[in-house]
Amino acid sequence: MAAYENSERRTIRVWTYRPETWTDADPVLFVMHGMGRNAETYLDAWTEIAEQHGFLLVAPEFESRFAQYVTSDYQEGNVQTFYGALNPEEEWAFTVIENIFDRLNTTNGWSALAYDMFGHSAGGQFVQRMVMLKPHARIRRAVAANAGTYTFPDETIGYPFGLRSVPHDLTRSYTTDLIILLGELDNTADQGRLDQSGPAMAQGEHRLERGRNFFSDSQKDAEGRRAPFHWRLRTVPDTGHDFRAMSEAAAALF
Repeated sequence: MAAYENSERRTIRVWTYRPETWTDADPVLFVMHGMGRNAETYLDAWTEIAEQHGFLLVAPEFESRFAQYVTSDYQEGNVQTFYGALNPEEEWAFTVIENIFDRLNTTNGWSALAYDMFGHSAGGQFVQRMVMLKPHARIRRAVAANAGTYTFPDETIGYPFGLRSVPHDLTRSYTTDLIILLGELDNTADQGRLDQSGPAMAQGEHRLERGRNFFSDSQKDAEGRRAPFHWRLRTVPDTGHDFRAMSEAAAALF
């Protein structure tokens, strides 16, 4: 399908799975792939869960032949160009999610009102940043699992590690039902491809520490703003950087 609402300049492949008993009154779950951009693999990991719990699965594939080197187009939401210039919001990857949801409704004659999101690793970064930068999206509940880095609520740090120079509304973001899901054993730098640049290491030594620091800083920021804070932190015991195990843990949260 066309990725953008008013342009056919870019297309996106979207994998879906619908249980036979699903109706548009049942949950819609976006499953966001990791660094490997392997949307179909993530979809397959969720199909049995979808049958058990009645989810419509939607797995967008943000394909890029430069995926090993470029992160701005996916897990950073295409908010900025590779060179740091701000893109218009209608071209953000976060907006593409809204466009896919609209396409599903209009093409099929459905009237689904909201959707859930799950992302692991790079997908966890995507989900967390979408909540931070697009809080008016129609997200019912979001789970960001084992993200490698986060956008902290710090307006002195440049994006994607902070919020300097990008539009945001943290008071509204904090009202989104977001769960930061961490694997208890995702506590070494040798699991997956962990960003070990200076700005990333400032967030923590590994994913477990970074997730805890992000949640703590966000909670303190919300308190300083006297804003409602609907985010939660959950840890999965005896689990490392394993998207299948984290998917099973996330399923119960939906």
